[in-house]
Amino acid sequence: MDIKVRNGDSLWKYSQLFMIPLQLIIDSNPSTNPASLSIGATVKIPGFQAINYSINRGDTLWELARARNLNVDALYLLNQDKNVLQLQIGDVIRIPRRVTSPIVRGQQAYSSNLLKRDIASLESIYPFIRVKNIGASVLEKPIYEIKIGNGQKKVHVDASFHANEWITSPILMTFLNEFVLSLTNGTAIRGVQTLPIYSDVTISFVPMVNPDGVDLVIEGPPSSVRQKVLSINNGSSDFTGWKANINGVDLNNQYPAKWELEKERKEEKAPAPRDFPGYKPLSEPEAIVMAELAREENFDRLLALHTQGQEFYWGYEGLEPPESSLLAEDFERVSGYRSVRYVDSYAGYKDWFIQEFQNAGFTVELGKGINPLPLSQFNQIYQDVLGIFLVSLYRW
Repeated sequence: MDIKVRNGDSLWKYSQLFMIPLQLIIDSNPSTNPASLSIGATVKIPGFQAINYSINRGDTLWELARARNLNVDALYLLNQDKNVLQLQIGDVIRIPRRVTSPIVRGQQAYSSNLLKRDIASLESIYPFIRVKNIGASVLEKPIYEIKIGNGQKKVHVDASFHANEWITSPILMTFLNEFVLSLTNGTAIRGVQTLPIYSDVTISFVPMVNPDGVDLVIEGPPSSVRQKVLSINNGSSDFTGWKANINGVDLNNQYPAKWELEKERKEEKAPAPRDFPGYKPLSEPEAIVMAELAREENFDRLLALHTQGQEFYWGYEGLEPPESSLLAEDFERVSGYRSVRYVDSYAGYKDWFIQEFQNAGFTVELGKGINPLPLSQFNQIYQDVLGIFLVSLYRW
């Protein structure tokens, strides 16, 4: 919500007026000097939307403010262009409305366009989040990173490396939405206060690593690559079994962590709907983007969301740090998922991350069944993994 600065206003005053933590307002206005506001300048207030309201008989500003648990000065602030002491029936004023419900509707087929729409909506209401286009897919679709928080500790979570595991994207976006709602409304998530996490941790979300593949599974092939993907898919127009990117390369078999071993033992030696690791490591733009991100940010922890199995993997060649074991115990306790230290699979993003940085990395296999998992599992999956998200952020 945008407001205009008046004489004598301050960000601290806005924090008190709207009951929003001061740091969130500061971070929502990175180009504003908090110590010297310019009269008439625009300031963004996170967690609110301004709505139009038509004055009815008997309305007063005080009653309108009281009914919404607001200070009447909030109405003055939003209606500086009106003489609000002489309002007439039918006059339209702006009223601040606190956002208390989620924007993300995760329980639906979640394409890259839906992701883009949700990111734009969240960025508008919660301008303290930082959205960055970190690269592009084969078909030039953007790969987004969303950052929340100011802490020196860094946690990264990603989803939809695999196309038909797209349910991981709305799961992750649902958590992101719940987290920002908690921040602006002063509520806890399962008893965990989020504002201290915001100050202590920087969270990196990449909600859709493989947008081309996700859209292929959900929407079918675009005309530009229709013949190519039909050929890779053995002529079938059923893409529900497709895990790869649009080139037929498995993005989670693309990393130089025993890639040669994985390549030799894979049955797929050419582009395929799944399991083909490419002709060389890091050949695909999506895999390169994620490797560059990890190198630039040097994350302390990584969670890679996949489906299915109701288990998580956390070891690689004995290079995982001692904290991985402690986190694994907590993850198992809060989720009911099975903890697996080593699995006979290599060249994954988690494997490479542990190898390169010796920091805690986890591949989390959400839900159980046949991919793509049905949306009927969405709520249960979210409740199971919510504890893992929270533990990864507050347990240090």
